[in-house]
Amino acid sequence: MRATLVKIGNSHGVRIPKPIIEQLGLGADLLLEVRDGALVIRPTTAPRVGWAEAAAQCHAAGEDDLGDWDGVVADQVEQWK
Repeated sequence: MRATLVKIGNSHGVRIPKPIIEQLGLGADLLLEVRDGALVIRPTTAPRVGWAEAAAQCHAAGEDDLGDWDGVVADQVEQWK
């Protein structure tokens, strides 16, 4: 699909057709990245999206035992004194 660069004040913009916006789930905030000579536009995601679900899955699988970490912090504090 071809597009035209449009002047907007001191900047420029590209009009993105509505079907593409909907397909990608684009909102007002976007991530722009230059990769291999191309402009990549991606939707932003909230920090830690999916962490709660992943933690619940770990708990259900019995993989959330942090017992091995009990002495780690105390050992590190002693080393830095």
